[in-house]
Amino acid sequence: MDWKNLPGGGNIEDRRGGGGGGIPGGGVAVGGIGAVIIALIAMFFGIDPSSILGGGDSSAPVQTQPQQTQPQRQSQSQTQTQPQRQGTQPADETGAFVDRILVSTNDVWTKVFQASGKQYREPTLVLYSGRTQGGCGVAQSAVGPFYCPLDSKVYLDTGFFTQMKRQLGGGGDFAYAYVIAHEIGHHVQNELGIADQAERAQRSARDEAASNQISVRLELQADCFAGVWGNRSAQYTKITQTDVQQAINTATAIGDDNLQKQGRGYAVPDSFTHGTASQRIRWFTTGLKSGNASQCDTFAGNYGSL
Repeated sequence: MDWKNLPGGGNIEDRRGGGGGGIPGGGVAVGGIGAVIIALIAMFFGIDPSSILGGGDSSAPVQTQPQQTQPQRQSQSQTQTQPQRQGTQPADETGAFVDRILVSTNDVWTKVFQASGKQYREPTLVLYSGRTQGGCGVAQSAVGPFYCPLDSKVYLDTGFFTQMKRQLGGGGDFAYAYVIAHEIGHHVQNELGIADQAERAQRSARDEAASNQISVRLELQADCFAGVWGNRSAQYTKITQTDVQQAINTATAIGDDNLQKQGRGYAVPDSFTHGTASQRIRWFTTGLKSGNASQCDTFAGNYGSL
């Protein structure tokens, strides 16, 4: 993936102390594999459960008083050529990578929304090291990247990329981009009102297993949205079969079944919140092959879509 051909200048808040290093080593690495697996089962590639899914692992950020209003951000116009952007551009390689992937996702979703007569408000992505305060509480590196709907921000400790490569069996530029695109997928759900409908459905669910199934559908849809981005971003940067395999390897590694087997030795399907490896691969590749967000209806028409 030749990401350096992508434009930069997205809505980045760089809160890291001294900047990062090269991909994938920027930021601070998280703790031991046991703690990582426990955290990732609840939080890996997901919306902060304390704010949008109701409950979750104790490692999730602590909920703070919700903001009454969200800042309004105007979506930016698109052309078929690479757009010129104004914004913060981190100087280090890891920060520049995240910045350019963020801009690419915004460009894709602005076009998708415009085609449906909707306006897309671009999210902000916060880069941090170790921990930082956010709209959903304290973001910590141990919980992995997540999206906070209360402030429309994605929180990412870039040391997580190192963790992916060393301990979770996933690595490579396109795999790291998949992480970012998945979190932006949760922002898309928030913009469309899907996340709110899912939260209400969870509150009325008959039991925890039924609530977890709604969470799984949210996560699989975000995987599919990440695939849509991958398909549409190919007009700006070359994506090879090796790149795709890197993302598939990551989806396999972070399936609930594989994570639970690695962490506890067996899997408990009723406790799944993000989907099995095969489900995550299926929905990611659905979006990647079609490039069509309407193909990402993991809720079978029950909720709104593009």
